[in-house]
Amino acid sequence: MIFLASQSPRRRELLSRIGVSFDILNVDVPEQRLPGEPALDYVSRVAREKADAGLLLVAERPRAWVIGADTEVVLDDVVFGKPADAADAAQMLRRLSGRAHQVISVVWLLGAGHEARAVCDTTVQFASLSSAQIADYVATGECFGKAGGYAIQGRAAAFVSHLSGSHSGVMGLPLYETAQLLRGAGCSR
Repeated sequence: MIFLASQSPRRRELLSRIGVSFDILNVDVPEQRLPGEPALDYVSRVAREKADAGLLLVAERPRAWVIGADTEVVLDDVVFGKPADAADAAQMLRRLSGRAHQVISVVWLLGAGHEARAVCDTTVQFASLSSAQIADYVATGECFGKAGGYAIQGRAAAFVSHLSGSHSGVMGLPLYETAQLLRGAGCSR
């Protein structure tokens, strides 16, 4: 049985897209970068902690597999988490405007005696955004609960002038990499 250790509706939707049958595990893992921690190490640690917390919940189940994932927006070694409020979201979007940034997604797959990790690093180029565009976008509320203050699957798709990497990775779960992990563990065809 496959379990997704995530409260994200986007990750649920994405995993369903590739035909994986799974159950949800609600885990609560602090997402706080340690001083001096490289961005990739931070994203990987949080994803691993989610998978570990999920595995603890289903440890008594034979052949349980747990997927843990995390996705963050990174610009100039600053990790842009989820905005605290509208002003924070607007500030993030102003900083991303007209620039290329990284979106790092890490997926861990854990099972009895097995662990595997996949890393997806995508470069997203934003067009230059006017103050009105930013204010209008923030007013939609779509920015909340999203790393970097934007949802590429929503209205913010109009901000992306170029993408090099995984669209699903920017949404929160890189599907190619996740499918490879599952296939490598014998969880899917």
